[in-house]
Amino acid sequence: MVKKIRVDRLKPGMYIHDLNCSWMVHPFFGSSLSVKNESIIEKIIRFGIREVYIDTDKGLDVADESTKLEAKGERHEKQSEELNKNDEINFDAIKPLSIGEEIQKAKKIRDEALLTVQKVMSDIKLGNQIQNESVVHTVDDILVSILRNKDALTCLGRLRKTDEYLFNHSISVCALMVSFGKYLGFDQQLMREVGVGALLHDIGTMKIPPEILNKKSALSEEEYDEIKKHVHHGKILLEENEDIAETSIITAYQHHERLDGSGYPNGLTGDKISYTGQAIAIIDVYDALTTKRCFRRKIPPTQALQLIYERSSTQFNRELVQKFIRCVGIYPVGSLVRLESGMIGVVQSQSEGNMLQPVIRVIYNKKTERYISVPYDIDLSLDLGKGGGDRIVGYELQEELNIQPEMYL
Repeated sequence: MVKKIRVDRLKPGMYIHDLNCSWMVHPFFGSSLSVKNESIIEKIIRFGIREVYIDTDKGLDVADESTKLEAKGERHEKQSEELNKNDEINFDAIKPLSIGEEIQKAKKIRDEALLTVQKVMSDIKLGNQIQNESVVHTVDDILVSILRNKDALTCLGRLRKTDEYLFNHSISVCALMVSFGKYLGFDQQLMREVGVGALLHDIGTMKIPPEILNKKSALSEEEYDEIKKHVHHGKILLEENEDIAETSIITAYQHHERLDGSGYPNGLTGDKISYTGQAIAIIDVYDALTTKRCFRRKIPPTQALQLIYERSSTQFNRELVQKFIRCVGIYPVGSLVRLESGMIGVVQSQSEGNMLQPVIRVIYNKKTERYISVPYDIDLSLDLGKGGGDRIVGYELQEELNIQPEMYL
């Protein structure tokens, strides 16, 4: 498990998952390392690092540390202790829900998150500071939804319309980032911090001239250079609020960096990009590819994952890409798929043993072009006669069949 601790609790034998600071601040080759001796701890303290993230699966744990919220450190002392206590989420009290039960709750959370993002970006346009408390509450709502059912919010993200892309993209990247963080074993505070960074990762676009940001034709080289400045603008905006954690800022700032140095704004390579920066880079591209834009059609998740995997030898962390694929599934819940039999179905859940054989709710016969009067489920991991006996041969686009998959979840 990945958890946040103060540096005064470090001890030899621990494994630092992330140094929780910019690569320009620390003297180490990468952001993760084994704590082999006391001199490493002294060097970390000497360079002003106050909190780090450790991986208890790769090294020692702190005996009395748990997944509760850690004290936020000197940077966050101005945020009241009462807010921290009130906002702590009781994991044990959250009961799992089916996709059908959670989807309605997720719709409300998404609508409220949309209002929050719109308000934050409107404030930026007016020259006001980010209201961190409303952002944290929104991220916590998303986190709770993910804990109840990891697929509901991420499913809604893929089914959104083209309007208000920027706002919806921010929410979807946040939901995917929190879900991926849960899969990676992040503790509650780290999931919250990466969620805030993900929700605000494109905040700097509010400083880009609208005629460039909203242009529907191809951008000139000069215009593209202007667009790329949004990450610098975003970093400045986030740093103006002392309550926003360094992890949130770094995560947002590095979402366009690539392992081979081809990204921006700093052309960082390898481990000079933080672990969370490497993760959000994958998610940002995945969500953009699987979303319809005014100037480009969306592509199916399988094709998007294939494109990302092909770049995992150069631009993306291959291990993280493989884990992300396992997290979202090759056929994510809510996907509309075509079966070998000619039937069309909506993916209901993933099979434990094989990502290529999910549970499908059959709703439409493409051969007869008629809806199934009584939709039924088949588990593709089972044999014929035992509830299976079919296989997926392709994706279907909901727009072309005028089907709303969320109605069948």
